[in-house]
Formats: sequence, C-alpha cells, structure tokens
Amino acid sequence: MTADSQQTATLTVPGMGSDHCAGIVRSALERATGVASVQTNTAAHRVEVRYDGAQLDAGKLRGIVEGAGYDVAAVDDGGDAAVKLVVPGMGSDHCAGIVATALRRVDGVTAVDTNVASHTATVKGRASAEALRSAVEAAGYDVAETRQGEGREDARAEIEEAYLAQAKKRLWIAGVPTALIMSLMMPHMFWAPIPGYLAIVALLALPVVFLFGGWATHRSAFRSMASGGFNMDVLISLGSLPPYLIGLVGFVYPMTSFIEMASTIMTFHLLGRYLEARVKGNASQAIKRLLTLGAKTARVERDGAEVEVPINELAVGDVMVIRPGEKIPTDGEVIDGGSHVDESIATGESVPVEKGPGDEVLGATVNSEGRLRVRATRVGADTFLSQIIRLVDEAQGSKVPIQEFADRVTARFVPIVIAIAAASFLLWLLFADNLRPVLEWGATFLPWVDPGVATPVAAILAAVAVLVIACPCALGLATPTALMVGSGMGAERGVLIRSGEAIQTMKDIAVVVLDKTGTITRGQPVLTDVVAAEGFEENEVLRLAAAVENASEHPLARAVVDGARGRDLEIAEVGDFASVTARGVRGRVDNRDILIGNARLLGESGIDTGALESELKRLEEAGRTAVLVAADGKAIGIVACADSLKPDSADAIKAMHAMGLRVVMITGDNERAAKAVAAEVGIDEVQAGVLPEGKVAAIRALQERFGQRVAMVGDGINDAPALKQANIGIAIGAGADVAIEAADVTLVRGELGKVVEAIKLSRATFDKIVQNLWWASGYNLAAIPIAALGLLHPMIGVVAMTASSLSVIGNSIRLRRLPAE
Repeated sequence: MTADSQQTATLTVPGMGSDHCAGIVRSALERATGVASVQTNTAAHRVEVRYDGAQLDAGKLRGIVEGAGYDVAAVDDGGDAAVKLVVPGMGSDHCAGIVATALRRVDGVTAVDTNVASHTATVKGRASAEALRSAVEAAGYDVAETRQGEGREDARAEIEEAYLAQAKKRLWIAGVPTALIMSLMMPHMFWAPIPGYLAIVALLALPVVFLFGGWATHRSAFRSMASGGFNMDVLISLGSLPPYLIGLVGFVYPMTSFIEMASTIMTFHLLGRYLEARVKGNASQAIKRLLTLGAKTARVERDGAEVEVPINELAVGDVMVIRPGEKIPTDGEVIDGGSHVDESIATGESVPVEKGPGDEVLGATVNSEGRLRVRATRVGADTFLSQIIRLVDEAQGSKVPIQEFADRVTARFVPIVIAIAAASFLLWLLFADNLRPVLEWGATFLPWVDPGVATPVAAILAAVAVLVIACPCALGLATPTALMVGSGMGAERGVLIRSGEAIQTMKDIAVVVLDKTGTITRGQPVLTDVVAAEGFEENEVLRLAAAVENASEHPLARAVVDGARGRDLEIAEVGDFASVTARGVRGRVDNRDILIGNARLLGESGIDTGALESELKRLEEAGRTAVLVAADGKAIGIVACADSLKPDSADAIKAMHAMGLRVVMITGDNERAAKAVAAEVGIDEVQAGVLPEGKVAAIRALQERFGQRVAMVGDGINDAPALKQANIGIAIGAGADVAIEAADVTLVRGELGKVVEAIKLSRATFDKIVQNLWWASGYNLAAIPIAALGLLHPMIGVVAMTASSLSVIGNSIRLRRLPAE
C-alpha cells in the first residue's frame, strides 16, 4: 500500500455494543485483503479502518461488516461533503432502497447511506442539496429537511437515539403477541384445552420469532456464522428457531409445544437489547451533555451592525456580542466589557469567574451578568469543548490491559457454548436415566423442574437453556461501561483521562512528582513582605519603591506595583528612570533619588545596609526574592516577593499523603526557594536546580526506586519529556499545549486537588471493572452447568441472561456516587 492509496473510513455499527461484538467485526475486517489496521470503539459504536484504496472502498468495507452479522448505520470515508435529507415517509428497507436508487442516479453522487430508523439519507458527492431533494421527491417521497452533514459527535448521538427507538419498536412488536400467548397458555394448561390452541400460538409467535421482532437477530446470526464468526445473536437464534419449528411438529404428531418458549426467549432478548441501549445511554450521559452544551447561534458584529449567524459560520477574528445569561458561542478573548462567567462545564467549579478585557473565555460557558464583546480565537473542532469531547470519546473507546482476558474468552465463547449445548442434548438423549435423579433432586426446591418430563423434551430444554443463559455480553460490557462512566465523570469534574491504560496504571502510583512553578505555585510573583528601617514607615517604603518599579517591565516590579495598589497607595510619577542590568533600578520620585536593588548595587553607591542585613538574610532563607530600597543615599527598607502558592496546594499534598503517596518536587529553581516552598506545603523530597533534560533522568531514578509507579505533574514545555517518561503524565490544563499532548491525564484547571481526584477516580473505575469481570465470568461458569443438568428452564435463563448484562451496566453507573474532591 502506497501513501497515495492509503485511506481511512469510519463505520458506525449500532449493534456493536460489547467487546465480543467488536472482536467479530475487527476479525472480519482484518481478514480482508488491503486492510492495514482496524480500531474499534464500542462506546461510540464506531470502527475506524485504514485501507488500500486501490483494493477496497467504503462500500466493500460496509459489506464485510454486514457479512459478519452487523448492520452499518453510516460510513464516513473522509471524502466529499455530505448532505443529509430527512425523509419522513421512508419507513422500511423497501422505501429506503427506492430512495437510495433515486439518489445514486444524480450526477456527482459518490455514496448514499440510508437510515430507516431515523428516516434519513446521507449523501456524499458534489451534487447540490436542491438536486438531491428533487430526486427524492420525484421518486414519490417528501423531504422534510436538507442540511449539511453534521459532525461525528452529533451523528453519534442521533444514531444512538435512532437505535434506541428501533429497539423499542421491536420490543412492542414482540411483546404484545407474547403477552397474548402467555394469557392463553395458562388457562390451556391448567383449566381447559383451548380449541385450535397450537394454530393460534403459532400465528401469534410468527411475527415475534420470524418476522418483525426476530428477523434482525436471525439475519445477524446467519451473517455472523457465514463469515466464520459467532456473535451473541447466534445463541438467541439457535435458542428460539428450533423450539418454534419443533413445536410445529405438534400439527402432525402429538407432543409438547415449545412455541411459547421460543416467543418468550425472543421477547426477553429484545427486552434486554432495549434496556441495555437505554441503560448504556445513561452511562454515557456525560458526553451527551457535552454535546448539548454548545450554543447554536452567535451574535456577531458585521458591517457596523449586530447579526445572528449559525455557529458553524463563525470564523476566527469575528467579534461576538454576548448578553447576560447567554452562552458564549466559541472560545475567544474579551475585548470589551466585564462580567462573571460560569465555567462549571469545563472545570466542575460552581463559582463564576470574573472576566474582563484580555481574559480568555471558553465556548459553551455562560455569561452571568455583564455585556461582553469577545473576539473569536478558536472555532469548530479546535475549541475547548470539541477537544474535551474528542478526549472523552477516545478514552471511552480505549482498552484496559486487564481487558485482554475478557477478549480472549469472548473470542472463543460462543462456539464453546454451542458445543456444550449440543453435548447436553446428546447426553440427555443417551443417558437420561442416569441424569434423571438430578431432576428429582432439583424438583424439591425448584418449582419449574419436572422429573417426569419425556427424554426428548428434557434434552431440548437443557440444550436451549445452555444457549440462552450463556451470554458473553456481560463479559464484553464489563470494561467499556465502567470506562464510559469513569471517563465521563472525569470530564464533568475537569479531569480528562485519555486512555483505559492510564486508569489501570494510575491506581498503582506510589510517587507523585510535582514541578514547582505553575503547579504548586501560581507562577506569578506577588508582594509578600515590606520591612521599614528605623524611622521610616512601611507604606512610605512601598510607595517610593512602587513609583520607580512602575516604569519597569520585570515580573517582580509588577508584583511590587500591584502590592502597592492593593494597599490603596498612590503611585507617583518617576523621573530619570534607569535600569542597572541584573542589579536593580533607579529613579527620582518627589525630588528624592530612589535606588532599588541588591546589596552589591547599594554598596557600590556607598550606602550602608548593615541595619537591614539580618532581615534580608531571613527573607532570603524563607525563599523570598528581596531587594533593598534607598532614598537620598540612605537604606530605608526592604521589599520582598515570592511566587505565591495555589490555594489548595497544601491540602492536596496532605490528601496525597493520606492516600499513602510519596510527594517529590523536581524544579529548576534554586534549592533555597524550592525547600522553602516544600516546607510550607509538606513535600517529602526536593530535587532543585534540575534542567529539563535532568528531569527525565530524575524520573527514571525514581522509577527504579519505586518500581515503575511514578506520576509526574507539570505545566510547561520543559515538562513534556518528563511527562512522557513518567508512568503517568498529568498536565495542568492552563499550561502549554505540548505538555497536554504529552500527558495521559489533563487537569482542566491548575489545581493539585484534581490530581487526588484523578487517582481516586482511577482506583474506583478499575475496581468496578474487576467487579464486573468477576460477576460476568462467575455467572457464566456457574449458570452453564446448571442449565446443562436440566435445572434451569430456558425462559428463566433468558431473564437471567438479561439481568446479568444489566447488572454489569448498573454496577458501572454506581461509580457516579463517588464524591467530588
């Protein structure tokens, strides 16, 4: 495959709801000549395929997946633009075929995908929306709406809703006849025979087992077996079709009817599919909420007037006007106005953040009270919200190393179950007398067990029970559902976990390495101390110092000026300002010569600093950056600055200690300043003066000491190599993009408390995965022998099978009870 012929297609497969199903789809595609790689995402029901365009196309990929037993709802090959048509009258596959044929005849159309459930047709190519509408209307169908193809996430939400609606419809079609069958079966069995009973139940069960209810299941099973794979539908098909057909023998030879059982099995299977789709929808609420958060329109300034435009027409540089209570349409920078913005969707924090000119705002956040003018800086897929959705989507579709066990089991599970069912059938036919004591024993406490049942009936019941009870779906759902809930919770709380592997690794972390600047501290110096010499006032010292520093651009100068303003001091004008490189500044304030700098600078000017030396030493030992202030040749005081701690740093490190973690600071700052900060927040170990390349070596040394269980938290470009080297890299969201890309976990806000939350969430999520795997595997290991011995009626088995899958999903949803930090 050459670089020119390499292509990528994304297929949406609604029925691919577990890792077992994903394995079948993946295997079918990987066997095809020309396929380079396949990635499946069960949370998004999506398959991404890299293939050789000279040997394959998107249509052939669709055929391969459908041949494996799974319907394809949509195909995106990244080619021409898509137009979506909503066709209300397209309510069946027959109608969809007519619509698709009409659309393919339009010049410029390269691909057509129809979705009967959502009544939509998606067309790719160069044809205009109007030409497509005309073609559909000429074919006899009204078009309610045409629109440009939506983004992947919107399409995913739409397809999930359509799949749920389709599952509900099939359940109703099966449930009503089955309810009638059950209402007839009870009086027929226990009171008086109903004339023509067998014919009545056979007709009622026909649409349930064969037609509208079960057709999709049997088609999927047939395609799956024909392709050499065995999905869950094979078990259900084998569990429902033979009983129905055997029941028809009753028309020519008196025997027990199994038609009721066939109808019940199919109905409970469809009930399970519906409930599974609905509960999985609850599990993925986080990403659905994210999808609905964005604004649909934006008010922008165009040609001197405010006009409202669709969100997809926004461009970088547009000036948006956001009124109180409105959502901010896209990421941007405030250029005028002031307000508080509710950023809870991004940070998980409920307290609105003050915004003014120069401040960054995020799309989908809410302007609380003031009117803002905002220049758009990022639009479309580049926005913060889109990136979060992408990260969560990737995390939900990733795999956890422990999942390899489940993948190996489910790949061989269905053929083994079929073999066990066949063996059970033969053993009961051949050795019924030896096995009947088991039925006699079971009848003492299981009301559905009949020890006097005829041998052929016992054999059928045992085989069918094995087929319907042995559901690999619970095992396949164990990991994806827990990941779906855990990663979604993290996104809601401002913790973006990028992969399932990170979740498993993070739970074992023993050491957390912290950078200092921007991680433990704010990364911005603030005024901390003002010391006045004898005979002078602190405010006077600070006022004179701030007047001179106001002319400087140095970060420490800004801290002094801001500190003076914080005390409501007036900043006087400075004259004759001059900077002395690496030593200090000088200027003239109120007709006084002011000199600010280190002891060396003042000494060279003949100024005695002896009276302030002890205070200067004390401040420097505390990690402060202190400078002397002199007026008219006399030292009058000291001003000191330091990089301030983030409000939650000390509490977060205390919480890490409570979790049994060792906290290490690795910083490029000097040892004195580093140790001062470490002492203030309670850090266990300090490595100071470490250059960026030295951080990687320091991480390696810690990994050797603590057995590859090291997490690194950083925010700068210089932290990226260390984040990659660590077993878990955690990036502060406000930091450099390269650091975020290098990390396994991103904290949307730069709060260390979120590190604690990330670790707790990983531990809780992994615990749920383990619980789910144990329950699902233990359930099957226990249930299959019971069914094979004839102690489990198939109708009870199919209920238990459904309950097993739902219990795994429900256990995952319990993660949402984990309290936020």
